[in-house]
Amino acid sequence: MTVGQIAGLIAAIAFLLLVLFIGLFLMKVGRTMSEVNSSIRSITTNVDVITKQTDKIMATSNSLVKDVDDKLNIVTPVFQAAADLGESVSSLNKATQNLTGKVKESSKKGVTAGIAGKFGKSAWNLYRNRHHSKK
Repeated sequence: MTVGQIAGLIAAIAFLLLVLFIGLFLMKVGRTMSEVNSSIRSITTNVDVITKQTDKIMATSNSLVKDVDDKLNIVTPVFQAAADLGESVSSLNKATQNLTGKVKESSKKGVTAGIAGKFGKSAWNLYRNRHHSKK
């Protein structure tokens, strides 16, 4: 065998090894791609299930929000009535305070009138006694 033939044989063996390693690499890549496709199918199925469940949850949430809104519309007049009652009680308190003030003022005037009345009565009694005593 000549040197050229030995070099050709080494090149052929190297090329064969290269082809074998490339073949093994491509087989591993093929298996990996199969697993990726399987995972994508599984993810797609799971996403579909999640989407359906999300739709149900959204429908239920919308129903609950509508129910709460309806009940809030029912309760709103109660809160308005309570607010009106609070205003009425406040007005009643103010009126009571005004009446109390007027009663205090009139009682002061009544005391003054009572003192003046007693003084007047005493003066009348004195006048009458003098008038009787002169007769």
